[in-house]
Amino acid sequence: MNKINLLEETLDKLKESNKSSTDVLWVGSQDGHYAVHWDEFTKMANREYDRDSKGQLVAKDLVIVGKNWWLERKGYEESEWWSYVQLPEKKEGKEFNCIFTSDTDQSGWLRVKEIMEYQQKLSEK
Repeated sequence: MNKINLLEETLDKLKESNKSSTDVLWVGSQDGHYAVHWDEFTKMANREYDRDSKGQLVAKDLVIVGKNWWLERKGYEESEWWSYVQLPEKKEGKEFNCIFTSDTDQSGWLRVKEIMEYQQKLSEK
């Protein structure tokens, strides 16, 4: 068993992400239909759970939302944790015309930039 206090885990993840409880706007479900203030969440979360349980014990759609960021629940092979997600910032705004790796004769998990660079190499030949 890997027991951990959900509130402490949450505060640790906030700190790791350079955030604090004062940065939290609301806590609730990803669809926004359920929401509470931070203080209400702390009352529910201040308990231990087995993060390596055979099933996910914390609501899988639970999010902690701040301005342009959020924490969401992730899980894999009988383990669960918080994942920090930040709204991406548009930088150069380059256009692209391909999002499938199969169109590049490459396989698996390429970024848009990598696919476009490969397409560029093909067009130069």
